[in-house]
Amino acid sequence: MQPTGVADRIARQTLARRGAEYASEVRRLIDAAIEVMRQRGTTSRPRVSDIVAAAGLSNDAFYRHFASKDALVTAILEDGAERLGGYLAHRMAKEATAGGQVRQWVEGVLSQADQDIASTTLAVLWNGGSVGDGLAAGRHFASAPLAALLREPFAALGSADPELDASLAAHATLGRLSDCLWQRVTPAQEEVDHIVKFCLGAVTRRRGQSR
Repeated sequence: MQPTGVADRIARQTLARRGAEYASEVRRLIDAAIEVMRQRGTTSRPRVSDIVAAAGLSNDAFYRHFASKDALVTAILEDGAERLGGYLAHRMAKEATAGGQVRQWVEGVLSQADQDIASTTLAVLWNGGSVGDGLAAGRHFASAPLAALLREPFAALGSADPELDASLAAHATLGRLSDCLWQRVTPAQEEVDHIVKFCLGAVTRRRGQSR
């Protein structure tokens, strides 16, 4: 028997409510895990039981969404990459020039070393180092998506290979960010300016080499 229009509509409403509830559970688990990681720093990694308790949820709720703690950590890394990417894109959109966009990108990345968020960023990086074979402790997890934001301004600046230049600039800047996080220092404005010049200079040099 084919479902009636009313039956189909009510079923879809039920699924929508359940989807919203599940999305809320996932958000609570992610936020709770980040907070527990921040509190523990780089001394110990939280257990599933610690995260569930902080979220005020059950083990059943956890395993409804994640097969393991590593799966949750992976989701946290993806969530962090999306948030940082959105933040950088918002900053860059305010700039009319390609050079200004590159500066906003660099300043936005290095702002993650500011004291108010550095401990959380470092803790997430450290916990991410235990996931799989591709995430080493201290290496930033968002290199590829963040590098993608630089391709267009680098192309506008005349880069002969915007994708490669963006990747190199991202690795250099994110590597310096990781150094600052582990050293518990905030880069001075002079250092930020130097990195901006380095990124812009790399584009110019590669363009010159291509002739």
